[in-house]
Amino acid sequence: MVIIFMNIELSTNNISITRHTISVLLVDDQPLINKAVKKMLENENDIRFHYCQYAHMAIRMANQVMPTIILQDLTMPDINGLELVQLFRINNNMKKVPLIVLSATEDAEVKAKAFELGANDYMVKFPDQQEVIARIRYHSSAYIHRLERDEAFEKIKKQTKDLELRNRFIKKTFGRYLSDDIVKNILDSPDGMELGGEKRKVSIMMTDIRGFTSLSERLMPEDVVTILNIYLKTMTKILFEFRGTIDEFIGDAILALFGAPITESNDADRAIACALKMQLYMNDVNNEILEHNYPEISMGIGINTGDVIVGNIGSDQRSKYAVIGKHVNLTARIESYTVGGQILVSESTIKSCNAKLRIDDELKVTPKGVKNSITIYEVGGIEEPFNIFLPEKQEENMIKLDKKLELSFIILENKDVGKNEYSGFIESLSQKSIVICSEENMKLFSNLKIKLFDEENDILINDIYGKISKKLTDSKFVVNLTSIPPDFEVLFNKYL
Repeated sequence: MVIIFMNIELSTNNISITRHTISVLLVDDQPLINKAVKKMLENENDIRFHYCQYAHMAIRMANQVMPTIILQDLTMPDINGLELVQLFRINNNMKKVPLIVLSATEDAEVKAKAFELGANDYMVKFPDQQEVIARIRYHSSAYIHRLERDEAFEKIKKQTKDLELRNRFIKKTFGRYLSDDIVKNILDSPDGMELGGEKRKVSIMMTDIRGFTSLSERLMPEDVVTILNIYLKTMTKILFEFRGTIDEFIGDAILALFGAPITESNDADRAIACALKMQLYMNDVNNEILEHNYPEISMGIGINTGDVIVGNIGSDQRSKYAVIGKHVNLTARIESYTVGGQILVSESTIKSCNAKLRIDDELKVTPKGVKNSITIYEVGGIEEPFNIFLPEKQEENMIKLDKKLELSFIILENKDVGKNEYSGFIESLSQKSIVICSEENMKLFSNLKIKLFDEENDILINDIYGKISKKLTDSKFVVNLTSIPPDFEVLFNKYL
């Protein structure tokens, strides 16, 4: 559903999030194990405990009690424990519930198979009480935060859907999508309300907050929504200032059009000028975010120009103004190459501009779904009549490390985690970038999920996200960090 906000902010005031209680389901055929676990948890007043002795009843009972964590024995009389793990993972209600398998022995092969089938953890029966409780709380807390975050997003989505738009435009379809001056232009035109699809040349803008998925996993749902409100409020105001049409809010992303439903001679110019001002005003967004003690965010913007189908699609009861065509997909691909603070535009957009542009860089890329390589341009400014410029790019002050900082990384493809884990080390770092040396010849613009290790080969920092922004050699590349956990900032300060 496409919804346009006309100076209306999303609000969390009326959103109540269900507070979930930690709920443990133990599946084990031995009553003695039940007694042992129950004894361990008897003083944990905020933890509910459930016990299932028979494996064939485990799924049914899990669906009834809806646990936040499952403790499951691998040795059961009437079913193979690994098969039961698999059954939990194909059950719609249980597929994402944390599952710890219990075993009498430390068997690497069995452990690997359990993880392959979807187990989250492995315990040899039975560790210290403190460890059992810690693992239960750790896995349950992460799962509960996920439930609350998903619920918050669903409720804000519903709230967004149900927002009433200004009464004077309630019967006018385009009033949901455009700034007041464009709506007035349409309403004053005799054929302004003729709906339907048509082919039209437009400039398409796609924005995205870098590392937002990782950020949302670290914050409470209410905090995530507050950050989105601050960000969308400012960006929407600027889009309307440059007469852009907001086609859709997609989570933390914005899809906007310049050239529909009203075509102007400077659609591409306005799109670029708007993007520049949006990047400049990210300082204001972050200042407001910091007042709430939240981490700063950064935004990437992609712009493309081409022929698409635009129009009001739906029925008399329900419709939306939509844009369809390959250039919409290409815009999203171009945006995916950006790092925080960057604006990348297609060659067709450059050629459609009337004003002079400051081009800071150009890149040769082959987006998915495109047969041949294309050139995209990093725009840093636009001259008359807009005169909007980003600060000149400065060379980052990289700190060369005396000792290698070992790491491993996984390549992310379309936000899916890859299967292969590669090793390397950090040669130098700054607050926003690292130089990685690795025997793997990585592709430019690959998205990485990184772990850092200490001298004992223990995990030092987990879940650092970044994008390869420059290749220095086949085995050395610069990674722009898109999501930086607080521990990394502490590490960086250590090397200052």
